[in-house]
Amino acid sequence: MIFEHFPILIPLPLLLGAMIAAPLGVWKRDLAYPIALFATGVSLFFAVSGLIFVLNTGTHHYHLGSWAPPIGIEYVVDALSSFVAVIVVGVGFLVMIYSHRSLQRELPNKEVPFHSVSLLFLAGLSGMVVTGDLFNLYVFLEIASLSAYALVSVGEKRAPVAAFRYLLLGTIGASFYLLGLGYLYLVTGSLNMLDTAKIIPLLQEHGLVLVALTLMIVGIGLKMAMFPLHLWLPDAYTYAPSAGSAYLAPIATKVSAYVLIRILFTVFEPAFVRDEFSFTSVIAWLSAVGIIWASVMAIAQKDLKRMLAYSSVSQIGYIGLGIGLANPLGFIGAVLHIMNHAVMKATLFLVSGNIFYRLGFTDIPKFDDKLRKMMPFTSVAFVVAALSMIGIPPTAGFFSKWYLVLGSIDAGNWIFVFVIALSSLLNVVYFFRIIEKMYISKSKTLSESTVEEIKMREAPISMLIPTLVLAIAVIVLGLLNAVIVDSVIKLAMPNGL
Repeated sequence: MIFEHFPILIPLPLLLGAMIAAPLGVWKRDLAYPIALFATGVSLFFAVSGLIFVLNTGTHHYHLGSWAPPIGIEYVVDALSSFVAVIVVGVGFLVMIYSHRSLQRELPNKEVPFHSVSLLFLAGLSGMVVTGDLFNLYVFLEIASLSAYALVSVGEKRAPVAAFRYLLLGTIGASFYLLGLGYLYLVTGSLNMLDTAKIIPLLQEHGLVLVALTLMIVGIGLKMAMFPLHLWLPDAYTYAPSAGSAYLAPIATKVSAYVLIRILFTVFEPAFVRDEFSFTSVIAWLSAVGIIWASVMAIAQKDLKRMLAYSSVSQIGYIGLGIGLANPLGFIGAVLHIMNHAVMKATLFLVSGNIFYRLGFTDIPKFDDKLRKMMPFTSVAFVVAALSMIGIPPTAGFFSKWYLVLGSIDAGNWIFVFVIALSSLLNVVYFFRIIEKMYISKSKTLSESTVEEIKMREAPISMLIPTLVLAIAVIVLGLLNAVIVDSVIKLAMPNGL
């Protein structure tokens, strides 16, 4: 039965699509986009099928080449990994639809390499999610990372410098993870996650294990842009092309957060990282500081994309806080926010791309109510996503924040409750200043010729539909939050949490 092979069939179409789209696109440029879209659609089909399969039958183990672990590479798809895989490929599919007209506007004659690299990027991320092997995870991490650097580098004139900084810090992060993995292999003799998890409690000395875990947390924390390891993110998201930012911001850091969850709660036991050595407490406190600091920095920005970039650092802090709480409610909040933030931030970056497509800029001081009149649907999508980022019910963002508040109360840490409340107020400040400009401000910053041109139509339909689908998903996911938590996230709860 083909569905039994779904773990490998999630990243494989993306890899094959990248290899096919590049040469055929060079021969005939118009072929690259449909090939990329088809490959992403096939991957999404198997990701959704895999989620349904796992929810009905339980965790699925797939051995590559029929080699049993720990010798062979094992893909393990459970409720958590299948859930994240659907998020990654689902958002990627919508951005793929969106990217066609956006690339024609921003990167003419570069669509073929961009689509090929974006497929490699999605393949790397989806492979990180489904693999059960620590070294295989590193391989997919490098595929995704190298692709991400390329997606950033083709942006505006400052993009190459941002991509180079991203490359340097990303390489350091990958090196830290690989070095930690090497130490862990040295003491356990295994690369399989589940096998390593069985060996670690049997070890008499934990010195080298602690060094390995520290290195891996730092490496993945850098990839995740966890405060204060986020320095690569603002420039990368700001100067990348609109489609590139729409790929990176919603899903790249979320997959790294998923990897952090796997390392802390699957490879190691919750009691080990929470009670014996307090790794999770450090993560929680750093995340709490990052939430406030990045929110303040977002207020100070005058460019929409850069504001959204700093907002991403803050939102990643929510996920880190949930992971650091290391209790059931915190875990639910973290995983729910992985999904919610992916959808919310994808909506916002697509809105930013729509605005840039029509106006040629994303400078906040230049916005006024003409923008809402010219692009009414795009403006509504922004408002919906902004309200969700703030945490207004019944949007999706409210419920993940609510679980984080409950997790903080359960942990007896009222400072974290204050941090979440304060950050929501700061979100109000930097999002409502844009909403006020869109719906109230009457300033005449746009020339009359520009006004007449923009009044003709909204963003192209292929860009507008993904934006509106994601905006609607922000509300639908909020209304269905109880179903998602009960049917999926609770099934993914790590043992001992």
